[in-house]
Amino acid sequence: MTRDIRIEQAELHYENAVFGGDGSVLAAAEQGLDGVEAELALARGRLLHARFPADRVADPRELELFERAAALDRELGDTRGEGEALFWAGTFHQVVRDDAPAALPVLERALALATDAGDLVTRSYALRHLGIAAHAVGRLAEARERLEESTRLRWELGFLPGVAANLVGLGYLAAQQDRREDAAALVEATELATTAEAHGILRRIAEARKDLDLP
Repeated sequence: MTRDIRIEQAELHYENAVFGGDGSVLAAAEQGLDGVEAELALARGRLLHARFPADRVADPRELELFERAAALDRELGDTRGEGEALFWAGTFHQVVRDDAPAALPVLERALALATDAGDLVTRSYALRHLGIAAHAVGRLAEARERLEESTRLRWELGFLPGVAANLVGLGYLAAQQDRREDAAALVEATELATTAEAHGILRRIAEARKDLDLP
């Protein structure tokens, strides 16, 4: 396994400072390590989040890690990284704590940062979760707009499991809006999830078919 170049550079700058007397680049080396720490915190937080659907046990470290990553990226001026970390912090509030008032402003900020940074992946995720939030309070037109934009971005990215996940939500919306023919989009979702071997999404599609009384 290769080491992150920023860690190797920090070691080199340490030697240059201690043995060579040149400490001029230590601040830059520290910033590089802050970037490594931000990425590590985000990765650890996402692993904790992945456990939640199975055990339904909230781990407060998850939010702490996402907020730490966001703070470090903000200090570094890394708009893309901050937006991604804030998205996951908002998702923690929304999914783990079921706290929409806390989640929505964080998700909106994540969307704005991701849009500014041109981060289509995080933008697609933020739009999806904002669509879910709108759906939960009955704002169906807004939910549809958000989910359709997220789906368009995911098609553009070739993110097939993500497209399939969105189509499930759009199927529920179509049924609620008496657009039964559009609910057939779940057929496409099944094909996409099968192609991507997204077995978790396939289970959700099966549940949606049962809920919506679809063949």
